[in-house]
Amino acid sequence: MLDFGISGKTAVVCASSKGLGFGCADALAAVGVNLVMNARTAETLAGAADKIRTRHGVSVTEVASDITTPEGRTAVLDAAGQVDILVNNAGGPPPGDFRDWTRETWIKAFDANMLAAFDLIKAVVDPMIDRRFGRIVNITSGSVKSPIPILGLSNGARAALTGFCAGLARQVAQHNVTVNGLLPGQFNTDRIESLINNTAKNEGRSPEDVRATFEARNPAKRLGEIEEFGFACAWMCSAHSGYLTGQNILIDGGSFNSTL
Repeated sequence: MLDFGISGKTAVVCASSKGLGFGCADALAAVGVNLVMNARTAETLAGAADKIRTRHGVSVTEVASDITTPEGRTAVLDAAGQVDILVNNAGGPPPGDFRDWTRETWIKAFDANMLAAFDLIKAVVDPMIDRRFGRIVNITSGSVKSPIPILGLSNGARAALTGFCAGLARQVAQHNVTVNGLLPGQFNTDRIESLINNTAKNEGRSPEDVRATFEARNPAKRLGEIEEFGFACAWMCSAHSGYLTGQNILIDGGSFNSTL
């Protein structure tokens, strides 16, 4: 396997007890990166951390906290010490009709999906500059590139983070610090299972039929696997990706139909 050049470095991976966050943590551990893993539920997090320790033999520190709160972020940063790699990740706000959203609704969405990541970036970026190495990856959503109307809160908050990071990336590139985004489409996670089950219930169909429809719509004729997403994240964090910055890579099996 290619030496990614980051063995022994430390990564903070937010919301990493399952799903795409776990995929990223697992892939980073596979190339020798020590982890600080975070999630809200201590039991689920402990199981995920044990699995990675057993597989890869790296150091894994668990921090059960809500990364969208100041207290949660402080706990993670205190546990990490030196952060070489930061993978920002947080669950998106619920769908809905914009007519029902208040100022408080928007602020809550921005706190979780823009400002939490901003605070973490602000805390780690200058030490990264001083050490002349840093990799920051924001897991956002395919809806940043192709907005989904009922996910307006997510569209707005994640697009704001993407816009801020586009400027930041150019400010820190000369110091071998990169800032990029990974935009997932539909992957086999608990979130997609919930969507499949809710769709089936609302449309009076079987979950198997709904899943088949989702797969048929995708040019790859399947949904993504978290291992695929994790490997892309690990490469983006590698020592070989220093010339890639300010980019937002859509990983969706070709669902978004575009030349560029």
